[in-house]
Amino acid sequence: MRTAKRYKSVRISSLRRSVAVLTAAATTLVITAPSHAATAAATQVCAGVNTPVIVGTPHPDTALNAAFADYQNDRTDPSHWTGADAVYSAPMPDGSDVFLFADTFLGTVNPDGSRSPTVSDGGTTPFINNSFVKWNARGFSTITGGTAADPEAQLPPPDSTHWYWTRDGMVLNGTLNVLYAEYKRTGTGAWDFAWDRNVVARFAPGHLEQPIDVTQVPSAANIQWGAWLTRAGDYTYVYGSEDLGAHKYMHVARVNGTDLRKPWQFLAADGSWSPTESASARVNGDGGTSVDVSNEFSVVKHGKVYVLESSLSLDPNIYLSYSCSPTGPFVGRTAVFSTPEFGATGTYGNPNVFTYNSHEHPELGSDGTLVVSYSVNSFANTDLYKDASIYRPRFADITLG
Repeated sequence: MRTAKRYKSVRISSLRRSVAVLTAAATTLVITAPSHAATAAATQVCAGVNTPVIVGTPHPDTALNAAFADYQNDRTDPSHWTGADAVYSAPMPDGSDVFLFADTFLGTVNPDGSRSPTVSDGGTTPFINNSFVKWNARGFSTITGGTAADPEAQLPPPDSTHWYWTRDGMVLNGTLNVLYAEYKRTGTGAWDFAWDRNVVARFAPGHLEQPIDVTQVPSAANIQWGAWLTRAGDYTYVYGSEDLGAHKYMHVARVNGTDLRKPWQFLAADGSWSPTESASARVNGDGGTSVDVSNEFSVVKHGKVYVLESSLSLDPNIYLSYSCSPTGPFVGRTAVFSTPEFGATGTYGNPNVFTYNSHEHPELGSDGTLVVSYSVNSFANTDLYKDASIYRPRFADITLG
């Protein structure tokens, strides 16, 4: 089972430094900070178990944010990671942590904080659809496919019209198992693409440059599996999102044991487990409504409750909901943290900047404290060339009592 404990093998304090922010411009858009007083009024999660209380004020994790900023701006290696989204992580048997990313910029960042456009846009910056970054006591190192001179995605696409975006990963049976969503091009426009199927790739911990094998997993019900993985009892639980655009709904599957290539079972509307993917039902939340999530979220046990951490489409807030079971229902949804970078009132003063896909990193937290990440991006591609700092993960700490 994934549990929350402090990750010890990296001296975060040695990577501390001030992180520069831009002055927010005046705007008519007002983003209200979440109120934490609401969590003081206990809601029952299940019989005899109340929702946790938020202790103090959730806040940015300055050490982790500074560590990734330092690595992004390290100009000694012309082929290393300089920004990415889809910020999953997996603790490894050797005590290191491997961060699993989707769309990734490589190369270097200029002294003024800008980067060259990508090769496809006429510049020199390599851009790939998935990568790993390993973190240990010696610092960060980038892992991709291909070569330093000609890098390729960690999981290369089957052809030029398809690509893989990374989902969650976990070490199972001594190998790193990573779920990926495969997408395909449907036209020539920037948004002409669609989800195609789900696969799991297995990597040997000492040889992360290429997978041992790639296996298709259930993909017939328009559910993007792999938003989260967790162990509970005899099962590995796999969480997925049913993506309907503005709304995305939570689904749960499970595998008996630790081999994701074995038959899956799907949580049906009556609470039973079905071998048929089409029987998978949306998980319920407050008032019996379906839980609306993002493409990425997390479900981690803290004390007696499972904490669902998620964001929503075009919403700066991070939300927590609670259940006494890994399968829900998840109740007591509360906005606990507002991402400071979002929108015209954010730290970039840029209405094109948005945040998305938040989830927890249990191995980086401590008892009662959730370390969560989220991605930052811009609707204007050129913003990511002018200011490379926009496109990198951010972390925040939330303490439960």
